[in-house]
Amino acid sequence: MGKVITAPVEYENELIKQGKKIICGIDEAGRGPLAGPVVAACYVFNPENIIEGVNDSKKLSAEKREAIFQKLIEKGIYSVKFIDEKEIDEINILNATKKAMTEAVNNLRLKPDVLLIDALKIESDISQYDIVKGDMKSYAIAAASIIAKVSRDRYMLNMAEKYPHYGFDKNKGYGTAEHIKALKEFGSCEIHRKTFIKKFVD
Repeated sequence: MGKVITAPVEYENELIKQGKKIICGIDEAGRGPLAGPVVAACYVFNPENIIEGVNDSKKLSAEKREAIFQKLIEKGIYSVKFIDEKEIDEINILNATKKAMTEAVNNLRLKPDVLLIDALKIESDISQYDIVKGDMKSYAIAAASIIAKVSRDRYMLNMAEKYPHYGFDKNKGYGTAEHIKALKEFGSCEIHRKTFIKKFVD
């Protein structure tokens, strides 16, 4: 059993020292896939409820992510926003990601004093810090990354039942060799991002 690593809270503690009370981490899942939505989540940092193992969602097994996700949402204040493939095609993935993040913040039941965002800035009157590799450097961003990833993975598992050809249960919409082979054989389905799959489908 490897050492359980929890993302650091230095950013959050420094902001608390500065008098910030509602500190919100934001991250996304699904910028790169050929199919499905991009999903943003935000999570309000609570220094009295630090959950062991919260870290960059990509470093955790699916089982570990699910377990931590349940703990995060049981007591946490959070919000999730999906932007679907049609809107991604219309406004591009970067704008869709920023829109998902902005709307996730706007849907929170509290207005944050400050936003910690994984490597992006959004349009907001709330002060914000964009932190490169933020999901490894900030607990609040890591928590948001887990919520976004699990929320999106669950959606893609449902889509795998509806569209079994593409292996969404395994690839979650990413462009694996099997997924691309299926695209060439069967064409695209309703949740494919048309702007992402042009080179694979005539």
